[in-house]
Amino acid sequence: MMDKKQMERLSSAFTLSDMEIFIFPELFFPLVLADIMSPILWEWKEDPWFKDIEKKSFNFKTNRIKQYIIDKYVFNLDLATWGLTTKETEVERFKDFFDMNHLRQANALFGYEGDKYYFDIDIRKHFGLDKFNTNVIPYWKTETIEAMTAFKYKEGFTTGAGECVSLSALYAAAMFVIGRIPLKEIFMIATPLHSQNFITEKEGLITNNRRIVTKNMWFNGTSLSAKARRALENEKVTIVSHVTGYIHTLLPEATINKDEYGRFSKKLREFLVSGLTVPIFINFLRFKSEFKSLFQLQCECSGIKRYIPLEKIFEYEHTSKISFYPETRSQLVKEVDCDEFNLSQYADRMMYNDVEDIINGMNPFDIGEMEDKLIYLGTSCPVNLIKSMINELKLFLSVDPKLPDSSKNYIAGDTPEITLEESRDEIIQKILSNREQSSTALYALYVYRQMDLIAWAPFIKAAMERNPTCYSEIKGTSIDTTYEIINNLPNESIYGENRLALPDEVWNFKRGDGIEKALLLANFIRYGDQSAKITVNISKSKVLLVNGDKEYRFTSAKSIEKSITIEGNFYGE
Repeated sequence: MMDKKQMERLSSAFTLSDMEIFIFPELFFPLVLADIMSPILWEWKEDPWFKDIEKKSFNFKTNRIKQYIIDKYVFNLDLATWGLTTKETEVERFKDFFDMNHLRQANALFGYEGDKYYFDIDIRKHFGLDKFNTNVIPYWKTETIEAMTAFKYKEGFTTGAGECVSLSALYAAAMFVIGRIPLKEIFMIATPLHSQNFITEKEGLITNNRRIVTKNMWFNGTSLSAKARRALENEKVTIVSHVTGYIHTLLPEATINKDEYGRFSKKLREFLVSGLTVPIFINFLRFKSEFKSLFQLQCECSGIKRYIPLEKIFEYEHTSKISFYPETRSQLVKEVDCDEFNLSQYADRMMYNDVEDIINGMNPFDIGEMEDKLIYLGTSCPVNLIKSMINELKLFLSVDPKLPDSSKNYIAGDTPEITLEESRDEIIQKILSNREQSSTALYALYVYRQMDLIAWAPFIKAAMERNPTCYSEIKGTSIDTTYEIINNLPNESIYGENRLALPDEVWNFKRGDGIEKALLLANFIRYGDQSAKITVNISKSKVLLVNGDKEYRFTSAKSIEKSITIEGNFYGE
């Protein structure tokens, strides 16, 4: 018998909701290991898209992986896929493990207000929760690569899909298997509303949902970089996960290697800081377009000086292949209609040309000196608007990430060393052989769902308690009719070998092995009648579910022999 906390932890390894990862951060990296163990990821290596990729540069590899993920997976964060729970249910489940008052510091649906963007638009309305009572929250489960890939079978999808934590784990695994990036260079970053990775190769790289963000992209002022910046600009980082372990903002102990965490922190802060150059200032004006109104551009044509509001130039840039950067500016100006220019200066705007001279003339750059010079230059401009621009420029040039305090009690992590030279089979064997002395290896087997090597009770608990989708969609249907619906689904699992899908995965992707179908039917029965006593007997190809005096038969392609009893809160073998 395992204790309650271990049962909840191992049960959480199957559903991996945002809440569960927050409570049990030790499950975060095992998801990466499970994806690394998956045959699906290693099949990517045979795709012509990745031919000879090991010989290519870091940038080539990362862009190749990015495009593959963009083509194969869409971002999905709907409410219907994995169903809904309530705040009361989650608090009751975890109240013995965590101070629930602290939860409000790190979870948006429990009152966190770190990212003002989401709260300005009303986060519950943004996620479609406004139609429910305020106590209702989504499960938002993290998908394995198998579940992500299986979205192609779900109605309304033509490719795979996944939410941000799923995509960050997939990116980390793909960077290792396909990109040949050592695991020690990959750090997973969780904030209350997002998950992304920071890769410490070269000057650094952020993976953000399906995209990648280089340092140049971080400061390019586009809408993509604005979205990428939002989490680190506004939110606390709750968890940093790494091959050596994790650090959690609210937990006193950390298992991540202290030196590795220090290296990550230093490298990330360097990535988020830039000096000011003319191209960077132009990017800033794209990012904060309201400040373009402070400036006019002086141009010269046939010896005649002409003037144009800066925002008008950017309008032309938006529809042109030519940029406003100094090296191509003259070509862009030629595309501007003559009627857009004024022969007289605008009295209420400062000259943008002079601003570039100020930037080029400062070595080293001093933001305070720049502010003084702009106020002197823009005597007809609102001083408060100039000061506001300077404050925004400071934030644009330097983001200070709100990382977990490094003052923790560090305990050595226990992840087996996995190298680039090892094959998939060798990695799996290493994880198997270390499962007794390494909790990370053990949790990876649970996330991977290697059912012939793990205890079943946590899996059955997860299947019965946190898979509401089937019942919520066909509630009121008789058990016999539901049996017919389930048994007529294609008899194929999205997981190979002796691995099993959860009931919601079977229902969403409309396919499953006989064992999985039996557990889906048991799940449906239990949601309708918590007092039901159900047994599921598995004898290789034959699966028999008994509910009272009724029997339901299924056929399995798995080589599993097991007898399961589901009664009350008991999920025994």
